[in-house]
Amino acid sequence: MTASHDETQTPDLSAIGLPQDRVNPRKLISRETAFEGQIFDVVRETFALTEGGDELVRDYMRHPGAVAIVALNEDNEILLINQYRQPVEMNMWEIPAGLLDVEGESPLAAAQRELAEETDLKASTWHTLAEFNNSPGCSTEANRIFLARGINDVAEEDLTERTDEEAEIVKRWVPMEEAVSAVLATGLHSPTANIAILATWASIHRDHADLRDPEEPWPAHKHLRESKSGE
Repeated sequence: MTASHDETQTPDLSAIGLPQDRVNPRKLISRETAFEGQIFDVVRETFALTEGGDELVRDYMRHPGAVAIVALNEDNEILLINQYRQPVEMNMWEIPAGLLDVEGESPLAAAQRELAEETDLKASTWHTLAEFNNSPGCSTEANRIFLARGINDVAEEDLTERTDEEAEIVKRWVPMEEAVSAVLATGLHSPTANIAILATWASIHRDHADLRDPEEPWPAHKHLRESKSGE
């Protein structure tokens, strides 16, 4: 489970004094699937922190990961979508997002597809804005947030008929100042949206100097990392 050569190409932030998470797999002794679900499985792993150390057992949710999109227009308004979420029984303001559940599809391609499917929009300029692991103590779910600019409507023949919860999606362009206020007033509860809004606000005020290549390696995504290393 060591990182592949490609994954070493991300900048070494620690070299310039910035904190940086690092891939550091420990001794894996066994792995089994304890539960198979519609979207995620529950995996049980036995491992040791050090060679010959005590064996530890942990259960976690094996999740394909996801991508999310900040659609930012020329007026620095962010596109929020309202969608119902059954586990919390809430209608939530979020940003467009979707699972990495299409075999062979890159994260960027997935983001472009999800933006079109959920909002009927496309973008001419894409960058990686932020990444996070939703709940690293109990899940492998990783999320990459893209910043999409140069927004236009998709062609009429490419429109997607939305079904189930997505059929109720409501779109709203929100000025960034208002979106930040909504986060700080605890009006929004989607972690993806909250991280995206604050990261976009910071990026705007830093003249987008920290934006990253949208196709750069993603070593924090466990399953992408393992597939590249031949697991």
